[in-house]
Amino acid sequence: MQKRRGEYGVDAPRVLLGLVLGSVAGWCIGAVGLSIGFVWLGVLGFANGAFLGLSALSFLWTTRRGKFAVWEELLDEAGLRGDEHILDVGCGRGAVLLMAAQRVARGRAVGIDVWSRVGQSGNSRELALRNAALEGVAERVELHTGDARRIPFPDQSFDLVTSSLVLHHVRAPDERARCVEEMARVLKPGGLALVADVQHAREYQQHFERVQRAPVVRRRLGFRFWYGGPHVATSLVMVRKDERAPAHAVG
Repeated sequence: MQKRRGEYGVDAPRVLLGLVLGSVAGWCIGAVGLSIGFVWLGVLGFANGAFLGLSALSFLWTTRRGKFAVWEELLDEAGLRGDEHILDVGCGRGAVLLMAAQRVARGRAVGIDVWSRVGQSGNSRELALRNAALEGVAERVELHTGDARRIPFPDQSFDLVTSSLVLHHVRAPDERARCVEEMARVLKPGGLALVADVQHAREYQQHFERVQRAPVVRRRLGFRFWYGGPHVATSLVMVRKDERAPAHAVG
């Protein structure tokens, strides 16, 4: 895996903190249980502490290493020529956006985000720009403040649209559907959409099938993209837009 020069923070920092604190509490309860002769409480506490501790390690490894390795493979498999226009929806500090930018020396990589710090620690446009400079791709990267439900670009603007761990933050199902419609709208005929998320993958697949009328692939991305274990696994939804699609092939 290529070495990353930027600083990409931690995904869902509150969740990771909760796992760490839960693990510490479990070990403490286990120790107290054994010290007062409640063996069952000690065993239960230690088991819980070990489970949450391993979950925290899995979570941290994914957010710092695993997801980068997976996305490198996905972008390599996309078969980019190097002159594409790419959109990353919910780009954050630029983890996926800047890897894509490194593959389009003659193209353009555009990121949009609302810059919330709940989904990613220290998330800001300024840090994303700094990372772009550190990765050596600042000249072909654009950043915009924008909502996935109202992507601020014309129809059929991009050859590749990506999104990683973003759409599940949109709570209402009809608004998630709108996000998918917007990604389909800005994708060129023959273009590729790659959406990775820990929830609602089947829902995204159904929406893409409805608006694209093209085959949609949905698959798990493996242990490198687990946020704590297989119970919080990331799935990929992938679709290539029909070459014959009209400009408004949604709905």
